Amino acid sequence: MSYKERKDADASPRGMLIRELIARFTSDHLIGKKIKNGELRKKLIETPWTVPAGLHMEEIEMEQFQMEWLEADSQSSDMVLLQLHGGGYVGAMRNAYRTFAAAYNELGKGMPVLTIDYRVAPEEPYPAALEDAICAYQWLLSERGYDAKQMIVAGDSAGGGLALALGLYLRDHGMELPAGIIAMSPWTDLTASGDSYETNFEKDPLFGNTRDSLIYNREYVGLEDPKNPYISPAFGDFTGFPPMLIQAGSYEMLLSDAQIVAQKARKQGVKVRFHVYEGMFHVFQMAMQLMPESVMAWKEAGRFIELLHNM
Repeated sequence: MSYKERKDADASPRGMLIRELIARFTSDHLIGKKIKNGELRKKLIETPWTVPAGLHMEEIEMEQFQMEWLEADSQSSDMVLLQLHGGGYVGAMRNAYRTFAAAYNELGKGMPVLTIDYRVAPEEPYPAALEDAICAYQWLLSERGYDAKQMIVAGDSAGGGLALALGLYLRDHGMELPAGIIAMSPWTDLTASGDSYETNFEKDPLFGNTRDSLIYNREYVGLEDPKNPYISPAFGDFTGFPPMLIQAGSYEMLLSDAQIVAQKARKQGVKVRFHVYEGMFHVFQMAMQLMPESVMAWKEAGRFIELLHNM
């Protein structure tokens, strides 16, 4: 069912419940100052992640950052996925993204996933994250022997924007682009100038009703121009890009970040599947199996991966 057909609907009952719980949790602006200045990131402690049966994980130390290689015991896919995590360029890689990696592995029928814990602000502003993404991409080419057409780059939120920035950099520097890009609720406009920053200000359960939230963070930008396409891909040109799957929620303030990229890319000849999930919030895919919309989004990602595999 298309977005136009569903535009007058709301989320599923479970989706509305989860959306309300998120709004209540963030009503004291927990998602604002404590994340914006890195306080929550530095204090957050997670229990060790349990690698699912049938998979094994390898930790890889790079000169400036760390990576994790998740692979099935019996690999059957010749594709590989490079995952760039979200977190507003101030949050490190967390267990949620290890769960994402396992999901991508399953959707890709044994496709290995490389997730990088790239350097983040305020300690490491732009271009640190982009440099690490480029390094990981080149590592897959040189160290693991993949061809670019065997690679998929995926990311959510800041990671979605970083995936697009990586594509722009590769194209601009004469390097072959990956087979496709998956961007979930991508953060592509660090000037916060899109219409949805206003129209969804009171709707967004995660970032709404405050100007002191993660999406107004400028730690990553530093002294650079926030309109630099390698920082804010919404200001870039996507000519020559591979097929893209872009997902967003109709309630999120970053909705226009996704809309602008999808519209520009289509006009520039790129094949784009852009799906707005009604009533959904930022990176609702993180709910995994807990609500119909996230289940549908992951199935859509699976179909996209299968399409790329068959191209």
